[in-house]
Amino acid sequence: MEGTYEFEKKFRDQVLRCSSCGFCRAVCPVFGLTKRPAFNARGKMLILKEVMDGNIPLNDELVETLFQCTTCASCANQCPSGVNPPEIIKQVRKDMVQGGTCHPAFAGMNQVLQEYTNIYGEDEPEDFERERNKKADVVFFIGCVGSYREDEATMATLDVLDHLKVDYTLIDEVCCSGALGDVGFEVNEKLAKTNVDLILATGAKTVVTGCPYCSRTFNGKEEYSALKDAGIDIIHVSQFLKDFDFGVKTDKRVTYHDPCDLGRHCGIYDEPREIIGRIAPNFVELRHNRADALCCGAGGGVRGAFAKNSIAMARRRLEEVEETGAEVVLTECNSCVHNLTNAKLRAQKFKIYTTTQFINELLEEA
Repeated sequence: MEGTYEFEKKFRDQVLRCSSCGFCRAVCPVFGLTKRPAFNARGKMLILKEVMDGNIPLNDELVETLFQCTTCASCANQCPSGVNPPEIIKQVRKDMVQGGTCHPAFAGMNQVLQEYTNIYGEDEPEDFERERNKKADVVFFIGCVGSYREDEATMATLDVLDHLKVDYTLIDEVCCSGALGDVGFEVNEKLAKTNVDLILATGAKTVVTGCPYCSRTFNGKEEYSALKDAGIDIIHVSQFLKDFDFGVKTDKRVTYHDPCDLGRHCGIYDEPREIIGRIAPNFVELRHNRADALCCGAGGGVRGAFAKNSIAMARRRLEEVEETGAEVVLTECNSCVHNLTNAKLRAQKFKIYTTTQFINELLEEA
């Protein structure tokens, strides 16, 4: 059956396969916060069935519902019918954008990346005091959040790479623009080509990303296929560092938050824990961990478009940290650090770091 919208052509069978069992209700971070049925995957699939039946159009009235999804993939992970709501929602958003309907924050993000080289529309990133664009075995790709918002965490990561004597270089990177695909737009080909050309010019055989989403973009988007064609491995920093001995330990009680992009989307759960296990023997898991981890609320454009709900989702995650009695929360995503830190209450005494940031602090203390 030929559909009116592209999502129908690609995902009609999946939308119809949804049995409305409600398993997604139990894990959806937006529904867990708002308790609004239309905000979980089941509600969205019911709405899309009405769209496919021609009863309602994809218009502005559906923006709050269909654009308020962190694409965390908890629903897909739990769905007994094999439905992948995040992929469906991303295509629905593209259909809406093509029809002239979009959340203003997402339209603004796309416009910013037409005019600037980063999602914040800023002119000067942190220098980081490292040579760029030189020949090296490894390119360390920072990402927008690590360059413009969590620069201290990035500087600490670079200090750790220096301590380990890694032969790496930075490049004059620009936004990978992969996030545009989550909010209804396409990867910016000009930005992608800039990154690809700069990486190839270094002669590197490995790209290490500080951002799980950048890693997903480089590995999964056609605009970056030239990197794979050149035989370049693209890995996250947690994968790169998992076999190193840092020579430091802490007695502090430490827990770990699994980022959605690194965990459910990339299947990387063990590597961060291998690193933490070597430095923090007093490690404790959060109640929801690995594939069942709660989303921090930052993904899918929600942090920019629905900031209040995004922070509230992060606070729900931090409640689990309090349950553990942990003194330190580690994670492997600058966006998670940024959102969790913004959500942290004064009364909450634990500290939030990227794993490499915490390792660097231990190295400095030693």
